[in-house]
Amino acid sequence: MSQDASKNRMWSGRFTESTSALVERFSESVSFDQRLWKQDIAGSQAHARMLGRVGVLAATDVEAIVSGLDGIATDIAEGRFEWSFGLEDVHMNIEARLTERIGEAGKRLHTGRSRNDQVATDVRLYVRDGIDELVGLIDRLAAGLLDLAEREADSVMPGFTHMQVAQPVTFGHHMLAWREQLLRDRARLLDARKRANVLPLGSAALAGTVYPLDRHYVAELLGFDGVTENSLDAVSDRDFAIETVSACALLMVHLSRWSEELILWSTPMFGFVALPDRYCTGSSIMPQKKNPDVPELVRGKTGRVVGDLNALLVLMKGQPLAYNRDNQEDKEPLFDALDTARDCLAVYADMAPNIVVKRENCRAAAAKGFSTATDLADYLVRQGLAFRDAHHVVGSAVAHAAQKACDLADLPLEELRQFSPLIGADVYAHITLDASVAARSTYGGTAPAQVRAAIARARSKA
Repeated sequence: MSQDASKNRMWSGRFTESTSALVERFSESVSFDQRLWKQDIAGSQAHARMLGRVGVLAATDVEAIVSGLDGIATDIAEGRFEWSFGLEDVHMNIEARLTERIGEAGKRLHTGRSRNDQVATDVRLYVRDGIDELVGLIDRLAAGLLDLAEREADSVMPGFTHMQVAQPVTFGHHMLAWREQLLRDRARLLDARKRANVLPLGSAALAGTVYPLDRHYVAELLGFDGVTENSLDAVSDRDFAIETVSACALLMVHLSRWSEELILWSTPMFGFVALPDRYCTGSSIMPQKKNPDVPELVRGKTGRVVGDLNALLVLMKGQPLAYNRDNQEDKEPLFDALDTARDCLAVYADMAPNIVVKRENCRAAAAKGFSTATDLADYLVRQGLAFRDAHHVVGSAVAHAAQKACDLADLPLEELRQFSPLIGADVYAHITLDASVAARSTYGGTAPAQVRAAIARARSKA
């Protein structure tokens, strides 16, 4: 940074010497907060229009400011804007360039505001835009999962608890479970958006301002739902950012769980699915390898977003009111969380509808591990046996079948009747895989009919 840049900072009048070069490098934020330029320009234009509306700025000044900022936006978008670390941040870079372009009117823009409420406004606008982008991607992914669930509504696979075969389910039902998690993530993000979408501009440094600002007009221009109620709180807190990153972290946890399942399911030991080649890579030494890199990377990137959340929580925990320079450190974890969640959603939205389900392997796996044992217990209950007694009977039958290395449905009727005389020839109609899934027809159950009903309900809401 040049000496001139140091002396011409908007706060330099109080100081008798330039900031040290080390401190300049240590304290700059423009290297990462320049991505707020669209939000900063939009906020400044709204602020200028409001100042003109209330008579603080002349109409000619407002016109020059708005036009000058439009020109700067074009320069930035087309890569002609030179960012200066000596001007610290995105706000001072844009304001300095504006003053160069339009003269004295540029110096009047900052009337009635501080960088404290300016950056709080920019970040809220950025969060709002980021959430909208994530919600759009979630909708794409949710639609893809719905298509996949419909395709596999009848495909039987093992359901697991404790990673042990539990009961048979349908692959479509499993995809709808993923979708439910995703819809809750969507709702959390939109709920966070409501609290982010409140205007802090006009709070100034911490106490408000002496100028007759019309904050509600600015909120209307920028699409905010309202204005903040307390100037101290407005400039100093970042709970809206923490809440957004928290929603991103939970979204990533869900994607990570899906990733773990896809990684397992694509191994030869499971063989439930095949991922298209374009979402996988090979090995530099083992020619047979097809590695599920996309799910592995998503699983790994989840740690980044969880770390971003932790960074923001720790950043805020010891700060007194009002604004502190610590809050410069809020942007990188926020940006990283939004970027990472966006990229992971985008790749999953492309990949998920193209998952190839190996139905025969899924069905064969469901036939192992006595997945219809509960169906046999339910059969006995319908014959009049108490469930706890039925549970014991079936447990004994399972132990017998395990010794013979066969499934319950493979035992002859005479052997099954050794464990209970209530077992009749009709039992086999109840302990097949298809009968098991079809019987679970309660609302939200795994029965193919219920899966299709759930898909129909989802499509009717789209």
